[in-house]
Amino acid sequence: MGRSKGGRPVAVKVIHPNLAEDAQFRRRFEAEVAAVRRVGGIHTVQVVDADADADPPWLVTEYIAGPTLHEAVGEHGAFSAAAVAALGAGLAEGLMAIHERGVVHRDLKPGNVLLAQDGPRIIDFGIARALDATSQTTRTSVVGTPGFMSPEQFRGREVGPPSDMFCLAAVLAFAATGRRPFGEGPIEALGYRVVNEDPDLSGVPEPLLPLIASGLEKDPQDRPGLDVILERCSALAEGEDAPLPEAVSTMIATRVAETEVPAPPPRDVPGSGRRVPPLGRMKLPVAAAAVVGVLLVAFAAWAIIGDGGNAPVFP
Repeated sequence: MGRSKGGRPVAVKVIHPNLAEDAQFRRRFEAEVAAVRRVGGIHTVQVVDADADADPPWLVTEYIAGPTLHEAVGEHGAFSAAAVAALGAGLAEGLMAIHERGVVHRDLKPGNVLLAQDGPRIIDFGIARALDATSQTTRTSVVGTPGFMSPEQFRGREVGPPSDMFCLAAVLAFAATGRRPFGEGPIEALGYRVVNEDPDLSGVPEPLLPLIASGLEKDPQDRPGLDVILERCSALAEGEDAPLPEAVSTMIATRVAETEVPAPPPRDVPGSGRRVPPLGRMKLPVAAAAVVGVLLVAFAAWAIIGDGGNAPVFP
């Protein structure tokens, strides 16, 4: 996390110099910046500033004070039916805003969902792909996070909005049960299950079971639209004043309180011989540089299993 001159907290992503020297990786980062700039909506994060041509390249977005869904479920267990429904409504609304801009996220997972006081936020467009004539292709090798990928992603086939629908259903199953719907294991095993086997939805609350199951259909054409998810989840969550578990609400309140602590003034980055580069009109504290490794984890995963990787293609 960094802060603007005005004291507003922001999230900072800085590409490691070794990765910045990779022309292909830099192009992916440029694509991420372009995708995030295109997207709006109350359930996505907004870009503050960015420079994909800088050395190193960087991106600054608004900071959302809250844990990821992965953290919340990992520490406090599965959500109630009402909490999952509220989560589903927010994420469906966010994905609809993303798709309206001609972008497919392609990596919706619990680690890319932030839980805030006013609802969830979708983050990390590191492998998003625009659906327009200028896009290089919508047919690629395996790209995404195993366990939260659609059959068409594993098969390397065309990926569109129905793929994000599948990922959303997998995320909601995780929130409802605390487990991945296709289990754990290497990418080969997960890919086989996603393409050929039914998900394990035991423990999913009955009101949500048909909706989540339909979102996990193998054929993209058999999955419901996001508008259906939004309508049904909104109806299930209606009238719930505090749908999130109390412990998770406490996690969010703690993160909010932490952002209210004044940040130290910018200073030299130890051992680097240089200062943190100013981002537009912003100067960032050392804390921003300290967390860039964490912020790069999801983006670096693209380099491991994305284009040019050795991931299997499933029939």
